[in-house]
Order: sequence, then C-alpha cells, then structure tokens
Amino acid sequence: MKRTLLVLAAGLLACCTAVAQRLPGGASPDHYALTININFPANSYEGDETIDLKLAKPTKTITLNAVEIDFHDVTVTAGGQAQTAKVSSDEKSEMVTFTVDNELPAGAAAVHIKYTGHLNDKLRGFYLSTYKGKKYEVSQMESTDARVAFPCFDEPDYKATFDITAIVDKGDTAISNGTIVSDTPGPRDQHTIKFSTSPKMSSYLVALTVGDWKCASDEVDGIQLRVCTVPGKENLTRFPLDATKAILHYYNNYYTIKYPLPKLDQIAVPDFQAGAMENWGAIIYRETALLIDDKTASVGTKQGVAETIAHEVAHQWFGDLVTAAWWDDIWLNEGFATWMTPHPLEQWKPDWLLSQGVVDGTDQSLSGDSVKNTRPIHQEAETRAQIQSLFDGIAYGKTASVLHMLESYLGHDTFRAGVNLYLKEHAYGTATAADFWNAMARSSKKPVDKIMPTFVMQPGAPYVGVEAKCEGGSTTLNISQKRYFNTPEEFKQPNDQIWQIPICAKGVSETGAGQQQCFLLTERQQKFTLKGCSKFVFPDAGALGYYRFDYDAAAMRQLGNAVEKGLTPDERIALMGNEWALMRIGQHNVGDYLALGGQLKNTPGSVLLESFGNHLNFIEEHLVTDADRPAFQAWLRGAFSPVLQQLGSTGRPDDTPEQKQKRAILFEGLGNDANDPEVIQQARTLVQQYMKDPASIDPTLAGAVVSVAAHHGDTELYNQFKAQMQKVKSPQEYYRYFYALADFSQPVLIQQTLDSTLTPEVRGQDLYILIGLLGNPVSQNAAWDFMRQHFDEIMKKTGGGLGGVGVFLYGAQSFCDTQKANEVQQFFEQHPFPGTERNQREAIEAINGCVELRGQQQNNLAAWLKQSGNSNASNGDAASVGAVR
Repeated sequence: MKRTLLVLAAGLLACCTAVAQRLPGGASPDHYALTININFPANSYEGDETIDLKLAKPTKTITLNAVEIDFHDVTVTAGGQAQTAKVSSDEKSEMVTFTVDNELPAGAAAVHIKYTGHLNDKLRGFYLSTYKGKKYEVSQMESTDARVAFPCFDEPDYKATFDITAIVDKGDTAISNGTIVSDTPGPRDQHTIKFSTSPKMSSYLVALTVGDWKCASDEVDGIQLRVCTVPGKENLTRFPLDATKAILHYYNNYYTIKYPLPKLDQIAVPDFQAGAMENWGAIIYRETALLIDDKTASVGTKQGVAETIAHEVAHQWFGDLVTAAWWDDIWLNEGFATWMTPHPLEQWKPDWLLSQGVVDGTDQSLSGDSVKNTRPIHQEAETRAQIQSLFDGIAYGKTASVLHMLESYLGHDTFRAGVNLYLKEHAYGTATAADFWNAMARSSKKPVDKIMPTFVMQPGAPYVGVEAKCEGGSTTLNISQKRYFNTPEEFKQPNDQIWQIPICAKGVSETGAGQQQCFLLTERQQKFTLKGCSKFVFPDAGALGYYRFDYDAAAMRQLGNAVEKGLTPDERIALMGNEWALMRIGQHNVGDYLALGGQLKNTPGSVLLESFGNHLNFIEEHLVTDADRPAFQAWLRGAFSPVLQQLGSTGRPDDTPEQKQKRAILFEGLGNDANDPEVIQQARTLVQQYMKDPASIDPTLAGAVVSVAAHHGDTELYNQFKAQMQKVKSPQEYYRYFYALADFSQPVLIQQTLDSTLTPEVRGQDLYILIGLLGNPVSQNAAWDFMRQHFDEIMKKTGGGLGGVGVFLYGAQSFCDTQKANEVQQFFEQHPFPGTERNQREAIEAINGCVELRGQQQNNLAAWLKQSGNSNASNGDAASVGAVR
C-alpha cells in the first residue's frame, strides 16, 4: 500500500480500540466463493459465501474473523453431513465461532454463510463513496478489514483462491481481481457479474468496486491495462496508462516470474484513506494518486503519480505473489515496493534524476530513525492498532534505503539474482525476514544473512567515525561505529549496538576524486586501506550508505570549491543531510550548515535545493528570533534571488524538469520565508492570471504561486480560491487550492477553514489539512484548540482512522514549545489511543528535540548572521561567508 506523503510522515494508518488477536488455528481455507448483492438505497449488501477448508483434527468449532456483520444462516458440511451451526461473536477480538452438535472429522469441510453487511463510512471493508450524488461501493481490506466485508481467515498466512460474483444495479458495473467471465440479467432489475478465479492470495488483497465506472484501455506484453474513474474524468487517464506500460514492461524483464494475470485494472475512487492499495489485478487509488491532466500537472505531480503506480505494480510481486507471513515483516512488502519504485522510472524518465530522490529518501529515513523512540524494521505486533502503526517510515523508507545500500554493495546483477531466487522459492506463498536474507546469501555468496539482521532486528542507525592517515602512498582509515541519536545528550551516552555496515569511501583532491572502494565494517573499530593519498576522504561514496558519518572538516575546508568537483550531485545531497545531522548533535553549528548550503545550492538537480529549502523553513520558523528575522531574510534574498533571476521567474518553453522544479522551490522560498516583496507582488499578479487561464502558467510554478499568494493573501483571494475549487477540472488543481487555504494568516479565515473540516465540504480523507494548519505558525494555536475541542467529531468523521488519530499524533510534531509538549502529553493521557504508545512518545520527543535544538543553536545563528551581514557589507556576497567551514 502506498501512503500519501502526510500518511508517511504520520506513520500511522488507522487506530481503533478493538484488540484483534491471532486465530486459534485448526482450520485453513482453500477456496472462497463469494456473492455480494449491493443495495445502495439501504447502504448495505447481502452476502452469500462458501468457504472450502481443511480441518487439522476433529472438532465441533470453527473460528474465523468477522466484525460488523449480521449473520442469518451458517451451515457446515463435512464427512457427507450438513449441520446448522450456532454463531457466537466476539466483537473485541473481531472473531466469530461456528459450533455444531456433531463432531466434524479432520479433512475437507465447507462452510456456507448467508449474512448482511453494511456499506460503512469508515473507508474500510466494503464502504460507501459518493460523487455528485452518485453512490459507489469501494473496498479496502489491508491490513485487518477483510473481516469487515466478509467472514474469513483474515491473516496473511491463510492464502486461498477466490471466486467473486457481484449483483449490481443496471447502469453500474463491477471490478474485481479477476476478469469478467459472465454478465447476465437478473435478479429483478439487476445484473449478475461473475469473475474468474483469483490466484492463491491473502484475504487483504480482495478487491470489489461497484459503480458507473468509465475505463480507458491499453495493452503491454499481452496484458490488458485499464484505468477507471467516475464519469467525466476519462481525459485524465492517458498519463497513468503510459506510465503503467513502461513500468510493467520493465518488471516483466527484471523478474524471472512474469506478471501472472491477464489484466491489470487501476481504479481512481472519490474517497480513499491511503494513497493506493495493491489488490492483485485491481489496484485502487485516491484520485490524486492516479489521475493527471498533462496540461495542468507539475513535474512533481507527474513524478508522484508515476512513483505511486510503480510502487503498487511492484507489490504485484512483493506482497501479492510473495506475502509477508505476518505483519511483523510488513517491510518485505512495503520496503521492497519502495526500493523497486525508482528502477523502472529511471529508465522511462531519465531527466527526472530519480537517483537524487533515493539519496534524499535515505537522509529522511535516517532523520526519522535517529530518535530514541524509533523502532526496528522487524517489530512484533498483535492488535489492530499495533499492526497499523507498522505502516510507517521505517517499513517504507528505512527498509528501501537499506536495500539500496545492499544492492550497491552486492552489485545490480547479483542483487537481482538473489531477489529472483527469493521470489521463486516463495511464489504464491508467504515468507519471513530470514527467508529473504538466506536466499540472498546463498545467491550472492556474500554475508547478507549477517548484514541484514543488524539493520532489521535492532532500532536506530549507525554513526561512522573516520580518521584518515596517509602512509606509504595509501590512506589508512580507522573507522569506528556507534548509534546515532539526534540530541547531544543521547548521542554521548554509551551504547552497545553494533552493525555490519557496507561502507564505501573515496579520496578527494583539488583535481578530482579517486576510485570508490567498499569495506564491510563488522566490529566496533577496524582499520582499512584506501588506495592513494588525498587531502580529504569522503566516507559515503555513492551516497547510498545507511549511516551518519563524521569527516575531516579542516581537510574539506582546504579544498574550498574543489569539493564540488570531487563529489557527485548525489554525494553533495548526502553531505548536506549529514551536515544537518552533525549540527543537531552540536558537533557543527547552524552557520556551518548555512554556509555549506550556500556553496552547494547550484548543484545540478533540484533535490539538494529542495532539502536545503525545507531546513531553511525550519530555521525561519523555530530558530530565528524576531530580532534576527530581518537579517535572516536578507541573507535568504541575497543568496537565492540571483539564482531565481538567472532561471527567470516565469517558465520558458525549453525548460528542463530540473529548471522548472528549481524555479518553483526558489519562488516559494523567497516569497514565504524571505518575504521578498518583488516575488510577493509577482505572485499576486500571476495567481490572478492562473485562475483566469491555468494553461498560462507553468504547472510546476503554479503551486508555488498559489502558496505565496495565499501566504500574503486576503479575504477576497480566499473566496476566489474557494470558488475555483468548484470549477477545476483535475484533482491536482482542486487540491492546489484546497491545501493553500491553510496558508492564509487572517484569524477569521483560519477559523473558517477549521470549521469547514467538520462539514460535508471536506471529505474525511482530506482532514490532512489540519496538519497543514498545525504546521503554519500563524494558525497553530487556533488549530490545536479546535482539534481538542472537536476531538469526537473528527474521530467520527474518519471512523477512528488515520485522518483522526494521525493528525493528532503527528500534527503535534509541528510544535517547538515546552508548554505545548506538556499539553500534548496531557492530551494523550486523556485519549490513550491503545497501540500507539510509541508514536505518542515519538511526538513528544520531536517537540522536546526542537526546543533543545533552538536553545543550542539560536545564539550561533545570531552570531553567524551578524558576521554574514558585516561580510556582505564588505564584499557583497552573503552566500560565501564561511563557505565549507
């Protein structure tokens, strides 16, 4: 499942108070025959289900999962005898037990169930979605919600085949995992659609959507492709079809097992909690994750949609073909899909420079993994809430980063061979962490089974210390390791954790860089030899290491601008991210970070500039005092206005994706953080032009224009945005205006936006806007008070899901105030959210870490700004002050 950006930041998919637990065993399904008769007027459906199963031993009871289901009749047939079963439900454990009078013999049995289910408003199971007054049935089963849709053995290890039939109204159609094998009239004024038998799969991969879907088709490698949507949005399907063709063709060549189904449907639905869900052969998306108008979509939006498709299609192998045996190894599904995502896209769209995003993803994962309350990749989980909390940045980002490092260490072809061996050995079955690394070790003949457990089974990330000494024409590296924490006090504490770390290093001199060499660090401290002698050793050559590192700052300072010749753009991104990490623990100061960023800001690609801009925004909001803000904003304008002027503040016909993205980053940063009057005025002019004719503004710049205009906007502009939301023709345009509502600063407009979240005007899936309001310093207090006052309404609107719990748990991380930390602690005590205790501690840790960083670096920033101002007055180049330390 692909989470949206805010979901990943939240690291929580859903939560409820139910304490689900493991099934007792004794029965295992082979096949489900499931007929669903949709009744939209009643918001319900009638279910008729037969489960063919095997009993391990004689028994009078069969226990499986079911919740929110009304049972009518249950019959169990075994040994030639049919018996009516008594039904007892345990809502707390989300289980139901069928009991018969006469003992059932071991072996084959069949359970026939008639029941009524409910099309709920909780975005789980079989649920109700609406668009322009029309009702749709949508399914979402992962991780533990198939049991909400139909009685089943709702654990990933219970794989079975499925025959699904849908009885739907005339004018509606249905989409499921299989292809349609028949569509016949009746009963009454309905028609009955039967689908082909699915592959053997877990219950959470079952898909069924019903409505007046309109589909566009294509084909690749003999596989029928469709992108389906509500009527009127068929024109937004060309880009996802083209992306899917390129992606699926790449995967069919990468894997020795080809895509096993004859078709792949992708459905964009009006209401969906996650970004997308990888149901085998029938992937479901929220509209913004799939549908695109080429004329109004930014480069980032196109890249985001393509990445989501690549992630979900990768799941057809990692998750669907081979499934994690239990949720404690969900990284085998999500981490692999995240790792695989850039591979086909780099081939399809090389000008997107996706390797830079991989490096930045590693930096973000390291940042999230540097707190005391992080978790290991493999994490025990039993309850619903515990399971859902595993769908976080560790399962997705950290795992992908570790896999990228391992792939770099083994080599592309060797890694690929190991992946294919793993898939071959566990196809149509389940697997564990050990299954993966054992297959990789046997295939590569490298100690993968020793390396991977150190990253998977223990929390946190390593910090690598490097001392380099030239001896006899070679460089001796004395390398040590310890755990990295992002606060000085925790970092200084003794820690006994040890990793087996593939480390790659290279020497850098005035003339360029030496050859990259890789070593395996297995002990607390080891010595290695690097060929040749250089002034500076960069300890993350290739920029794919999952570790923080120290380096010889004096040696790098002596290189001056030559460091840019010796480091690739990817390595410069890694260096910048690491510099921030060293600043967090007090080894360097914020002025060092700003100076290095000022030097490297022209690095090819947009990722370094974007990451630097995000940290500048953090500094502006949390570290700069009111007294120092004018000086900081002057430095920003001095450093970045010339870069924007060189690019041009509006688009050019021959712009590359890199130039478009850089322009948008600079425009938004100068307008919102630097308070640049020229950029602000341009935004006010351009936003009016954009609203009249969206095609007149480069789509990549449009988002920045709308943001800056809103940031400095008034009531009239706010009302214009609300009006535009009703006129737009693509999901991207709608959300461009929608999320900009959180940028306005007037109290009356802030309150209006907050109030709207409790009305039908805002869908439950869109309550992420509350995180934006918490992140805006101007609206933060009002949003926090509102959310606490309306806790029950927010939770009800989201069915107790991510939109409710997530905005509280992770929106709170926007705070940087001791009083707010206390308020958040008090809030969690009043609203415990069972199963999310670690996430609560992590939120409070983030707030306290920000407060500590401000106390540590605020004076350093003031001193650096003073020096910068004096130097700028002398030589006119604020950006060069203290460059490369």
